[in-house]
Amino acid sequence: MARASDLDRRGFLAAAAGAAAWLARPGRAPAEGAPPAALPLLETSRFVYVSPLLASGEESACHGEVWFGWLDGAVLVNTRRGTWKVRALRDRQLDRARIWVGDHGAWKTGLTGSGRNEAFRAAPCFDAKARFETDRAVLDRLLALYETKYGSEFERWSEDMRTGFYAGERMLIHYQPV
Repeated sequence: MARASDLDRRGFLAAAAGAAAWLARPGRAPAEGAPPAALPLLETSRFVYVSPLLASGEESACHGEVWFGWLDGAVLVNTRRGTWKVRALRDRQLDRARIWVGDHGAWKTGLTGSGRNEAFRAAPCFDAKARFETDRAVLDRLLALYETKYGSEFERWSEDMRTGFYAGERMLIHYQPV
Protein backbone atom coordinates (compact mmCIF):
# COMPACT_ATOMS: atom_id res chain seq x y z
CA MET A 1 0.00 0.00 0.00
CA ALA A 2 1.36 3.43 -0.95
CA ARG A 3 2.03 5.97 1.76
CA ALA A 4 0.60 9.51 1.52
CA SER A 5 4.13 10.92 1.30
CA ASP A 6 4.82 8.67 -1.73
CA LEU A 7 1.66 9.91 -3.43
CA ASP A 8 2.55 13.54 -2.69
CA ARG A 9 6.05 13.01 -4.09
CA ARG A 10 4.72 11.25 -7.19
CA GLY A 11 2.11 13.99 -7.71
CA PHE A 12 4.73 16.68 -7.38
CA LEU A 13 7.11 14.92 -9.78
CA ALA A 14 4.31 14.39 -12.31
CA ALA A 15 3.30 18.07 -12.12
CA ALA A 16 6.93 19.18 -12.46
CA ALA A 17 7.45 16.88 -15.44
CA GLY A 18 4.28 18.21 -17.08
CA ALA A 19 5.38 21.84 -16.60
CA ALA A 20 8.86 21.06 -17.95
CA ALA A 21 7.35 19.33 -20.99
CA TRP A 22 5.06 22.30 -21.66
CA LEU A 23 7.96 24.76 -21.48
CA ALA A 24 10.16 22.52 -23.66
CA ARG A 25 7.70 22.51 -26.57
CA PRO A 26 9.02 24.30 -29.68
CA GLY A 27 8.61 28.06 -29.54
CA ARG A 28 8.06 28.02 -25.79
CA ALA A 29 10.19 30.27 -23.65
CA PRO A 30 9.72 30.72 -19.93
CA ALA A 31 8.42 34.11 -18.91
CA GLU A 32 10.43 34.97 -15.85
CA GLY A 33 8.04 37.66 -14.64
CA ALA A 34 4.79 35.93 -15.52
CA PRO A 35 3.21 33.93 -12.68
CA PRO A 36 2.94 30.18 -13.32
CA ALA A 37 -0.88 30.45 -13.38
CA ALA A 38 -0.63 32.81 -16.36
CA LEU A 39 1.55 30.58 -18.53
CA PRO A 40 -1.12 28.14 -19.79
CA LEU A 41 -3.60 31.03 -20.15
CA LEU A 42 -1.13 32.91 -22.35
CA GLU A 43 -1.36 29.95 -24.70
CA THR A 44 -5.17 29.62 -24.72
CA SER A 45 -6.80 32.94 -23.79
CA ARG A 46 -8.32 35.12 -26.48
CA PHE A 47 -7.56 38.36 -24.63
CA VAL A 48 -5.20 40.19 -22.38
CA TYR A 49 -6.09 43.38 -20.55
CA VAL A 50 -3.32 45.98 -20.71
CA SER A 51 -2.82 49.06 -18.59
CA PRO A 52 0.24 51.27 -19.07
CA LEU A 53 1.84 52.12 -15.72
CA LEU A 54 2.47 55.72 -14.78
CA ALA A 55 5.93 56.85 -13.61
CA SER A 56 4.65 56.47 -10.03
CA GLY A 57 3.90 52.78 -10.69
CA GLU A 58 0.15 53.37 -10.53
CA GLU A 59 -2.06 51.98 -13.28
CA SER A 60 -3.30 54.42 -15.87
CA ALA A 61 -7.05 54.88 -16.22
CA CYS A 62 -7.15 52.75 -19.40
CA HIS A 63 -7.55 48.96 -19.10
CA GLY A 64 -8.50 47.78 -22.58
CA GLU A 65 -8.92 44.15 -23.61
CA VAL A 66 -6.97 43.28 -26.76
CA TRP A 67 -6.15 40.44 -29.09
CA PHE A 68 -2.61 39.29 -28.50
CA GLY A 69 0.02 36.76 -29.42
CA TRP A 70 2.31 34.92 -27.02
CA LEU A 71 5.59 34.68 -28.93
CA ASP A 72 9.04 33.87 -27.56
CA GLY A 73 8.03 34.55 -23.97
CA ALA A 74 6.43 37.94 -24.66
CA VAL A 75 2.97 39.37 -25.28
CA LEU A 76 2.65 41.14 -28.65
CA VAL A 77 -0.26 43.29 -29.78
CA ASN A 78 -0.99 44.99 -33.09
CA THR A 79 -2.77 48.26 -32.38
CA ARG A 80 -3.62 51.57 -34.04
CA ARG A 81 -1.13 54.43 -33.77
CA GLY A 82 -3.60 56.65 -31.85
CA THR A 83 -4.46 54.25 -29.02
CA TRP A 84 -3.55 55.09 -25.44
CA LYS A 85 -1.15 52.12 -25.34
CA VAL A 86 0.85 53.63 -28.23
CA ARG A 87 0.64 57.23 -27.03
CA ALA A 88 1.68 56.23 -23.50
CA LEU A 89 4.79 54.47 -24.80
CA ARG A 90 5.69 56.86 -27.63
CA ASP A 91 4.73 60.27 -26.25
CA ARG A 92 4.98 59.82 -22.49
CA GLN A 93 7.72 57.17 -22.40
CA LEU A 94 5.61 54.98 -20.11
CA ASP A 95 7.45 51.76 -20.89
CA ARG A 96 5.92 49.61 -18.17
CA ALA A 97 2.51 47.95 -18.23
CA ARG A 98 0.38 45.60 -16.19
CA ILE A 99 -1.18 42.70 -18.07
CA TRP A 100 -4.04 40.45 -16.95
CA VAL A 101 -4.63 37.21 -18.88
CA GLY A 102 -8.08 35.76 -19.54
CA ASP A 103 -11.42 36.43 -21.17
CA HIS A 104 -13.61 38.52 -18.89
CA GLY A 105 -15.62 40.45 -21.46
CA ALA A 106 -15.36 44.04 -22.61
CA TRP A 107 -13.86 46.50 -20.15
CA LYS A 108 -16.18 49.31 -21.24
CA THR A 109 -19.85 48.47 -20.78
CA GLY A 110 -23.21 50.08 -21.39
CA LEU A 111 -24.56 51.86 -24.44
CA THR A 112 -22.13 54.78 -24.14
CA GLY A 113 -19.18 52.76 -22.86
CA SER A 114 -19.19 54.71 -19.61
CA GLY A 115 -19.56 51.61 -17.41
CA ARG A 116 -16.55 49.56 -16.36
CA ASN A 117 -16.23 45.78 -16.08
CA GLU A 118 -13.53 45.05 -13.49
CA ALA A 119 -13.86 41.22 -13.68
CA PHE A 120 -10.45 40.98 -15.35
CA ARG A 121 -8.82 41.89 -12.02
CA ALA A 122 -9.44 38.32 -10.79
CA ALA A 123 -7.21 36.98 -13.58
CA PRO A 124 -3.48 36.23 -13.22
CA CYS A 125 -1.44 39.34 -13.95
CA PHE A 126 2.15 40.44 -14.33
CA ASP A 127 4.12 43.59 -15.04
CA ALA A 128 5.97 43.96 -18.31
CA LYS A 129 8.50 46.20 -20.02
CA ALA A 130 7.03 47.65 -23.21
CA ARG A 131 8.79 48.54 -26.45
CA PHE A 132 7.84 48.93 -30.08
CA GLU A 133 8.60 46.00 -32.36
CA THR A 134 9.54 46.93 -35.94
CA ASP A 135 10.64 43.56 -37.36
CA ARG A 136 8.35 42.53 -40.23
CA ALA A 137 9.17 38.87 -39.59
CA VAL A 138 7.67 39.24 -36.11
CA LEU A 139 4.58 40.84 -37.68
CA ASP A 140 4.27 37.85 -40.04
CA ARG A 141 4.52 35.40 -37.12
CA LEU A 142 1.98 37.37 -35.08
CA LEU A 143 -0.53 37.57 -37.92
CA ALA A 144 -0.13 33.83 -38.61
CA LEU A 145 -0.89 33.20 -34.94
CA TYR A 146 -3.89 35.56 -35.08
CA GLU A 147 -5.21 33.66 -38.12
CA THR A 148 -5.12 30.39 -36.21
CA LYS A 149 -6.31 31.84 -32.91
CA TYR A 150 -9.11 34.14 -34.10
CA GLY A 151 -10.19 32.36 -37.32
CA SER A 152 -12.91 34.03 -39.35
CA GLU A 153 -12.98 37.05 -37.01
CA PHE A 154 -9.41 37.81 -38.07
CA GLU A 155 -10.22 37.75 -41.81
CA ARG A 156 -11.84 41.17 -41.42
CA TRP A 157 -8.70 42.66 -39.83
CA SER A 158 -5.86 40.81 -41.54
CA GLU A 159 -5.17 43.23 -44.39
CA ASP A 160 -5.65 46.31 -42.20
CA MET A 161 -3.19 44.98 -39.63
CA ARG A 162 -0.55 44.19 -42.25
CA THR A 163 -0.84 47.27 -44.48
CA GLY A 164 -1.46 49.53 -41.50
CA PHE A 165 1.84 48.35 -39.98
CA TYR A 166 3.70 49.01 -43.25
CA ALA A 167 2.12 52.48 -43.54
CA GLY A 168 2.82 53.42 -39.91
CA GLU A 169 -0.89 53.51 -39.03
CA ARG A 170 -0.59 50.45 -36.78
CA MET A 171 2.17 49.51 -34.37
CA LEU A 172 3.37 46.35 -32.70
CA ILE A 173 3.96 46.57 -28.98
CA HIS A 174 6.17 43.95 -27.38
CA TYR A 175 5.51 43.36 -23.66
CA GLN A 176 8.28 41.41 -21.95
CA PRO A 177 7.34 40.08 -18.49
CA VAL A 178 9.60 41.41 -15.73
